[in-house]
Amino acid sequence: MDIVTAHDRPNTVAEAIEIQETLRGLVELEDRCPQEIVTVTGLDVAYDEESDLIAAAAVTLETAGFRVVEKRTMVSEVSFPYEPGLFAFRELPSLLDALRALDHTPDLLICDGHGLAHPRRFGLACHVGVVTGLPTVGVGKTRFIGEYAEPGRERGARTPLTDGGEVVGAVLRTQDGVKPLYVSVGHKISLDNACRQVLRLCPAFRQPETTRHADRLARDTLKEALAR
Repeated sequence: MDIVTAHDRPNTVAEAIEIQETLRGLVELEDRCPQEIVTVTGLDVAYDEESDLIAAAAVTLETAGFRVVEKRTMVSEVSFPYEPGLFAFRELPSLLDALRALDHTPDLLICDGHGLAHPRRFGLACHVGVVTGLPTVGVGKTRFIGEYAEPGRERGARTPLTDGGEVVGAVLRTQDGVKPLYVSVGHKISLDNACRQVLRLCPAFRQPETTRHADRLARDTLKEALAR
């Protein structure tokens, strides 16, 4: 896959915000993904605050049976300060390195984070999608911005996540009675399709299988790096 990396390493908070403001106009909110999504890559990171190490993981699964196709990791030092709304700049360099190491380009990316559900409508999932050119969905475990009504308790129930009167995502129940997830468009996919794909990736647990695999791999990789 062709990955643009010129906009992932700002030197200041002002530069980072300017990058977000510049790139957000490139986000595509309609379906430009394959009609049949065969492979999905989950992205996640693990931090060690004491050493500033970050481990990024990219795990590609087949949607039929969730077989792991390939997985890649990258360990590096965090190069951007902790700033709300700018988390992407802490995670993006390592995530892009892990993605670049994949042998096969997936049909869809799932980020453990937000897309449009962001103060500047350009969260991690949007950023990853724009610089890779791949359809991308943001799936957050907690709300970052917005208001919503609690969805029904049954699997598949959803309500709009709105911010300033604008729909920026959906609050989706992926299993009966569990806490919902916060789904938002990253790039080249509609919100309805994003929710369908997330449900498809959650056959038995709250989080998508892609996220579960990537989270475990990132944690294990960080643990191994710290033990050296």
